Amino acid sequence: MKQIFIDIHEVWLETLMAGFVSKKSKIKLFDSSDILFKHFTWVENALIKSNIDYNYNREAIPIKVENFSYLLNDIIKRIEKIIDNLDVIDDKALRERILSDLTFIKYDISLMEEEKVTAFNTKRELDNIKLKDEARDALTIFLFEESYKEYELIMIYNYLKANSNDAFLNRIFSILIDESFFHLRSFGQMMADMGILAIPRIINEELYKVADMSAFLKDGINEELNAKEECKRLSDAVSQDSDELAKFFDLINNQENYHIALMEEALEYYAKS
Repeated sequence: MKQIFIDIHEVWLETLMAGFVSKKSKIKLFDSSDILFKHFTWVENALIKSNIDYNYNREAIPIKVENFSYLLNDIIKRIEKIIDNLDVIDDKALRERILSDLTFIKYDISLMEEEKVTAFNTKRELDNIKLKDEARDALTIFLFEESYKEYELIMIYNYLKANSNDAFLNRIFSILIDESFFHLRSFGQMMADMGILAIPRIINEELYKVADMSAFLKDGINEELNAKEECKRLSDAVSQDSDELAKFFDLINNQENYHIALMEEALEYYAKS
């Protein structure tokens, strides 16, 4: 079951990346990646219930392709591998649900059309937006750093939520997961549009297997404060070139305020418990 867990992690990420690459089938691929992430959390719960130790390690996932069909075919192969090994899941209802979902996703992907791939051409330009070199360089660095950070936060908060029975904290973790998904999708799509799409690197185990929750939350608050500063700097850098981009990064900056408030709430609650 640990291998199934890894396989689902990999196919979820690859399907999400395919959504960024695609122009014709974006929504369907994002919907499929959402389903696959649910599978990931459900199998994780099954591992926990069975007292099986696990982590979020995975293999590298090559996504840089010349033809979109190569990416789709690889996703289908990964899905077929999972289907062939579903019998390791003892929970009949879970096994049947995953099988049904995967069978449909495989069928849906098989109908998708070939597309011209521009997500890896390194042009570093956005349609209808002319950025000066300084603004383009700042945006490039920001997207690489923050896309990884958002993936990292999704995995950290997901692990904490999966291994906690505290409804108060889990409500906060759920919000932060959803917020990080929005940011990851926004940044990932921008990277694809600029031709610099890259899959996030693997997360070190010690980052999500938190030993000191209080210290973790304090560090998280400081990271969000730093992220606010980065968003403000980026907004200032692009403001002369694109009002649209500046307003978007102002939005991200302001969203960080609520993230900080949530973590401060969690920190206060944790201190009292």
